[in-house]
Amino acid sequence: LMAYSHIAHDCVIGNHVIMSNMTTLGGHVNIGDWASLGGGVMVHQFCNIGEHAFIGAGYWAVQDVPPYILATGEPLKFAGVNNVGLRRRGFSAESRMNIKHAYKKIFYSDMNISQAIDSVKSDVEQTEEVKAIIKFVENSDRGLI
Repeated sequence: LMAYSHIAHDCVIGNHVIMSNMTTLGGHVNIGDWASLGGGVMVHQFCNIGEHAFIGAGYWAVQDVPPYILATGEPLKFAGVNNVGLRRRGFSAESRMNIKHAYKKIFYSDMNISQAIDSVKSDVEQTEEVKAIIKFVENSDRGLI
C-alpha cells in the first residue's frame, strides 16, 4: 500500500497486491492476489478485481475487472492480457495463450456473455486460469468492464 491509499469497510485484499499512491477502494471491494492498481485508481463499492489484473493509473473501476488482464481508458475497458505480469510470475506461453483465447471470445466476439462463456467452456483448454476466468465472469454481479 503506497502513500495516501484508502481501503474502505469490508474490503478483502489478496496477497501481493500493489495499490499505488492515492488508490481508493469503496466498501465491499474484493481484490484478487497479485493485482496491481496504478496511482489514483478509484474502485466503486462492491466491485471485484481479479487476480493478476492490472489497472492503469488514474482510471475508475465501476464494474468488475476480470483476472489476468490490463484495463485502461474512460470508461475502463479491456486492453489485453497482462502478459508482462504473467511472464514475471512464471506463467507459461501456453497458459498465456489460453487466457488470450478465452478473452477473445468474451470481449471481441459478437456473442453475449453467456454465449461467450459457453464457447470458452467448449473451445478453450480448461486450465486452472481458464476455469478462474469462467468462475469470475459467472459470479459477476456488477457486470464486466
